Amino acid sequence: MSPALPPIRQTSPAAERNKAPILAELLRLLPAQGAALEVAAGTGQHAAHFAAHLPGWTWQPTDPDAAALSSIAAWRAQAQAQAHLPGLLPPQQLDVLAEPWPVTGLPGPIDLLYCANMLHIAPWACCAALMRGAAQRLAPAGQLITYGPYLVEGEPTAPGNLAFDADLRQRNPAWGLRQLGAVATAARAAGLQLHEQVAMPANNRLLVFRRHPPHGG
Repeated sequence: MSPALPPIRQTSPAAERNKAPILAELLRLLPAQGAALEVAAGTGQHAAHFAAHLPGWTWQPTDPDAAALSSIAAWRAQAQAQAHLPGLLPPQQLDVLAEPWPVTGLPGPIDLLYCANMLHIAPWACCAALMRGAAQRLAPAGQLITYGPYLVEGEPTAPGNLAFDADLRQRNPAWGLRQLGAVATAARAAGLQLHEQVAMPANNRLLVFRRHPPHGG
């Protein structure tokens, strides 16, 4: 039997650029301790970076793609070699359309569901599935935080985002930048509401969703 190949660590220039500004917002929004589930963790750069700077958190990265899982494992191994990060769990495979989500690393309710740059490179059905999964897994005070480019009704779209949207739709007709209002509507249907939106570098936005407050609350 041939020896298993070592994990291949991939690098995304965009993830390298945006990890610091996203971390700054996470540090502002999150308590000192908690459990996080990352959906569509991609290369694993965010998981390694955030786990290193959120020592009180347990961080479970997931992705549907085998190559991504290998890269996440490689980033985790490098991070573990540089610093003891017991909270950074091994990656697990997760397709948001598989319900219920077969994630075993965090058996109880989670305090954060984090998802960056997925909605525009996935079929629209994945948005509703993400919202349903968040509603099922989040603790009462938990947050769903998404990051990426969005189209906003009544606001001009940056030329770079328009070109990116056209390129995505040419590559796959099911892809494309999503209307922020449509994303918020999908969240409401699952029992979540858009609590906050933050303008981020390179015409991106960080969206914070929380559960609907109780009636009269």
